[in-house]
Amino acid sequence: MPVRGATKSDYNSESFWYYPWGKSVTHKGVDVFAKDGCPIHSSVNGLVLFTGEIGLGGNFVLVLGPKWRLHYFAHLKEIKTSSLRWVTKEDEIGTVGSSGNAKGKAPHLHYSIVTPIPYIWRADSDRQGWRKMFYLNPIDYFEAS
Repeated sequence: MPVRGATKSDYNSESFWYYPWGKSVTHKGVDVFAKDGCPIHSSVNGLVLFTGEIGLGGNFVLVLGPKWRLHYFAHLKEIKTSSLRWVTKEDEIGTVGSSGNAKGKAPHLHYSIVTPIPYIWRADSDRQGWRKMFYLNPIDYFEAS
């Protein structure tokens, strides 16, 4: 769980791959709600590939973790790391906010796990099913830990 102190009651366990979901059509991650400015820690040990700001995600951090998986942390209030830095699960990489298309909404972290190696068996015929091959459900990892 990347949001310090967050529990199962802070996210909707049905939100991964929820349809319809605004401009992105399908929700490809999970939103963890917390107080504005709450610390976010890396969910894995890995290399920070990028930090910055983009339209939909606002302030974001992208971490390359084990098994070549990309861990995407979005809508941050503050970024507290930098590109090409090694981070551990103990490192604070940012704080919960409402940047990007979350402006005006309750502060939260949007968290996604993307794999460059497709999981072919996860594809289905509806709701952008071919893209589902590249996204892992973060909630499975929250509930396993």
